[in-house]
Amino acid sequence: MQKLWTLVLLFLTSSAAWAQLPTRGNVFLGYSYDRTSIVRNDTSNLNGWEATLEGKLAPWVGLVVDIDGHYGNHNFGGTTADVAAHNFLFGPRVSVSVGRFRPFGELLFGAGHISRSNGISDSNTSFANGLGGGLDYKVFGPVTWRGQLDWINTRFYGEGQNGVRFSTGVAVHF
Repeated sequence: MQKLWTLVLLFLTSSAAWAQLPTRGNVFLGYSYDRTSIVRNDTSNLNGWEATLEGKLAPWVGLVVDIDGHYGNHNFGGTTADVAAHNFLFGPRVSVSVGRFRPFGELLFGAGHISRSNGISDSNTSFANGLGGGLDYKVFGPVTWRGQLDWINTRFYGEGQNGVRFSTGVAVHF
């Protein structure tokens, strides 16, 4: 839990750095699907949300803060448990606008947190990193529709997990 509070404090103090960025970027909120292994060789399908905030450093380079939450249940050897997984990631994003389209790629670093509960609860926090990209399609004005696919790696309970996260929703560019 102390690691989680440290991460939250780091996130809040880094917001002062965001104030120094140019007033160009975008905010995204949407549905997210995560297929990941919670324990070795046993994957789970989790549904949830993703939110990002990007501030542009240059026309094609930005810094992004990416937060998500995924929820569901998983059968652990005959016992079903509720699962909640969250990632707090940040890093560079490169993009280019081509007509109504804006493809982008990103490299993210941060922390992941997972909790499992079936009467007895446990949780774990670990380093997390991600690599991915997506495509914004301009609907009208500053509003775009985003599709995004990321590979997310975590290290819960001393083991590495590789997951695929797909997100879609609305992004507003400013």
